[in-house]
Amino acid sequence: MILAAALALVGCGTTASHPPLPSTSLEHGPDYLIGPGDNVNIFVWRQPELSATVPVRPDGKITTPLIEDVPASGKTPTQLARDMEEVLTTYIRDPVVTVIVTGFVGPYSQQVRVVGQAVNPQAIPYREHMTALDVMIAVGGLTDFAAGNRATIVREVDGQPRQYSVRLNDLIKRGDINANVPVMPGDTLIIPETWF
Repeated sequence: MILAAALALVGCGTTASHPPLPSTSLEHGPDYLIGPGDNVNIFVWRQPELSATVPVRPDGKITTPLIEDVPASGKTPTQLARDMEEVLTTYIRDPVVTVIVTGFVGPYSQQVRVVGQAVNPQAIPYREHMTALDVMIAVGGLTDFAAGNRATIVREVDGQPRQYSVRLNDLIKRGDINANVPVMPGDTLIIPETWF
């Protein structure tokens, strides 16, 4: 009887056994890195025939007129533009390239992953100043079987994965805005199932 009561209390669980997520936020978000699935608009000044909008392939490369298989994934748009200028100097004098990202996915290492009892578990692109509430809106909220207050965020800190408690039930069902924590690029949100 006591064991059943203890399991019921743990199943309802108000918090997990992990420390709470530290309240860190970035003054400004990290520079956007291009990733597979992004669309990039390449503009070559005074060379419209060399300008193009192309997708970043699954291998992280792009191909444009005169330039084949340029690595794009993991670079900022400015870095990619400078790389393309370097290649284009073989064909034209003093090329000026601008890269504009028009479809955002980002590299896998910067996507926020949601697994477990979300309505629509998925990997979503990180956005500057993203919070747990933003993530829950993107995945459609919690399922009826979610143990939201036992949810955790796995985050890499100093090269090591660390797990932190988050209180999603308090945030979503009770409107406790203090439970709205910042999310960082590469975070994984794990939402367990209730035990009853």
